[in-house]
Amino acid sequence: MAEDKNAKKEERAAKRARRKENWAQLWQAFQMQRKQDSKLVPLMLLAVIGTGVLFFLIGLLWRGQWLMLITGLLLGVAIALWIFSRRLQNNVYNQAAGQPGAAGWALENMREGVGMAWRTKSAVAYNTQMDIVHRVIGVGGIVLVGEGEPHRLRPLFQQQQKRLRRLAPGVPINTIIVGDGEDQVPLRKLQSRLMRMERKYKKEDVHEIAARIEAMDAADQNRQGLPRGPLPKGAQAKMSGMNRRARRHAERQNKGK
Repeated sequence: MAEDKNAKKEERAAKRARRKENWAQLWQAFQMQRKQDSKLVPLMLLAVIGTGVLFFLIGLLWRGQWLMLITGLLLGVAIALWIFSRRLQNNVYNQAAGQPGAAGWALENMREGVGMAWRTKSAVAYNTQMDIVHRVIGVGGIVLVGEGEPHRLRPLFQQQQKRLRRLAPGVPINTIIVGDGEDQVPLRKLQSRLMRMERKYKKEDVHEIAARIEAMDAADQNRQGLPRGPLPKGAQAKMSGMNRRARRHAERQNKGK
């Protein structure tokens, strides 16, 4: 019993510590955003006060203004927090835009939801000019997301498409180039673009397709780790000695039989 009480106390203390840490991080993010965004605080205050006043006036129609005021203030706080999160997110995306690997960071931070599943692998293909291709497997199929110059990304896309058609035949493969140019998707809109894609698979199908492709990724990685070309002279001598000992051991076992 005493051990159970101690465990519960430790669990409650850990939860309080996590909540305290989360609030501290939120406050720090708010302070940083407030210094960079002069419109943040006025917009948040407008959301709280404006929503409260609007609900108060609606409540006057049936003499329930005080109840409606409380409801409006609570709703206004929720709207203010949403405004804060959206402006913070946009600020982060604006700072990350144009930096190599920014799209990979955005893809890795995608959240799964009801009927949604994402399996992301960053930098599945790249070149010396820092053009990068990331891979996303989701309910809409496979999406190759490129960062860099379109004409240099094209052969990287083709290479990956050829490989994926062999590993997952019949699965649709789409390509997206992140940027602000024509037919490109801005970084801040990348997640929403993927989430709006037509759903063709269930979550279980996504995990099955991803497992098949990732297994081949691991096999290719293992093959790349093996040394290629002729063995050094010292290694050749060592291997030949091991082969002789193996043959002698096999001959002794055959004689024993």
